[in-house]
Amino acid sequence: MGHHYGYVSERLISGGLLPQRRRERRPDATAAVPAIEGLDVEAMRSHFDFPATGRIVTNNAATTQTPRELVDLYRRLTPWYEGVHRGQSTASQRMTERFEESYDTIATWINAPSRRTIATYRNTTEAINAVMYSLLTEFRDGDNVVTTLVEHNSNFVPWYALAREVLPRFGRSVECRVARFDHDTGQLDVDHLAGLVDSRTKLVCVSGASNFLGSKPPLGRIRAIAHAGGYLQPTGERGSLLLVDAAQLAPTTLIDVQELGVDYLAFSFHKMLAPFGVGVLYARGPLLERSLPFLYGGDMVAEGKVGPDRVEYGELPWKFAAGTPNVLGVIASAQALRLLADLALAEDPPRFESRSPLCRADVVAAMNRVNSHVAGLTDRALARTGGIPGLHTYGPPAGVVRSPLLAFTVRGTDPRDLAAALDEQGVEARAGCHCASLAHRDLGLDVGTCRLSFAAYTNNHDVDRAVDALAAIVRRG
Repeated sequence: MGHHYGYVSERLISGGLLPQRRRERRPDATAAVPAIEGLDVEAMRSHFDFPATGRIVTNNAATTQTPRELVDLYRRLTPWYEGVHRGQSTASQRMTERFEESYDTIATWINAPSRRTIATYRNTTEAINAVMYSLLTEFRDGDNVVTTLVEHNSNFVPWYALAREVLPRFGRSVECRVARFDHDTGQLDVDHLAGLVDSRTKLVCVSGASNFLGSKPPLGRIRAIAHAGGYLQPTGERGSLLLVDAAQLAPTTLIDVQELGVDYLAFSFHKMLAPFGVGVLYARGPLLERSLPFLYGGDMVAEGKVGPDRVEYGELPWKFAAGTPNVLGVIASAQALRLLADLALAEDPPRFESRSPLCRADVVAAMNRVNSHVAGLTDRALARTGGIPGLHTYGPPAGVVRSPLLAFTVRGTDPRDLAAALDEQGVEARAGCHCASLAHRDLGLDVGTCRLSFAAYTNNHDVDRAVDALAAIVRRG
């Protein structure tokens, strides 16, 4: 089954659409330099259709644009469209092979031990809910979950519901504790979090990067705090489990789940160039082995192992893949990772649509370039917005490690009016609480903030257009 039936454009194979390797010093925040540390942004942008429309896309923290190769991939897969795992046809076997290879690519991207530790869902939210439901029966009276005020609603509401709505119906009392953050810097108060973790803390849930404040908590230190709590897990292991919401971390930051020592990590591909519909849950193998599934039926059942008095589940990772999966979406999502590596690096042969395993060293090099590029864009935006009268930016200042976004308010102006005025200038910002309701409420920002957020394909011109438009709007009052 080694036949390669995909199509790769001649321009991509020849390297005509790939950036040239180059080494450059990182410029100052306002210098007009189109590329940073070897990332040729203009070559990358040539793979997307949105630049031709004149759009200034600065809502990338919500969702990214999709390169045309991935849209075309759906068309090229459809002649062999078929279900996976159960079919005897050549089409089914081909699709199964491509589908399963996608799990290997995803595992390599985050340095997971194998595909057995990867489960796919519709998005980050569903992946986090899967953890909640899989652990539901393990909570004991007096246990607690620790999360934070900087979380996206998706990493707070499930734990709130668990403690306040679900488990009380079973007569079980579990507490949801919430760590605070520094209002000036946007940084998580790790000392406060440490004070909330005790021997009854089953799980610690934190965001790897805030989608509002931009802050990135020290995951290594949090891992140590969770481990030191001493909670006795059903396996006999001591220490709280650690779940990281990586929805904002994964798109522009290198992730190594083994180095981080996380128990669970979730992210969505629609923030990583792929079309909507696929999220990932990484979990340590032993946890998945003993955990109950979130969804039951269909492909998660072992072949022929269902009887009136006994049901056996399939091997990992398919134990957590009930029903017919989003086959094309998973394949396209994994190919989005391969294409991103191609666009960030100049080395041949192309990784996109290659049947060869993805090289972890390529992932490291590609993501280091992407991270350096978006850090420069963010510093540039922070430096330029700093001169706009009445504008206040939330989160860490320029030069501090943060996710590539800035959320801000302008004195006397509704953030939604700012976003609407920016849209009239062709700049697609976003206003509201960004599903970070806890932090906005804690800061007294009931009407929310306006946010600009950047991606690997964002260039200096996009940043300058956005900031210039913002400055002009503020001047007009």
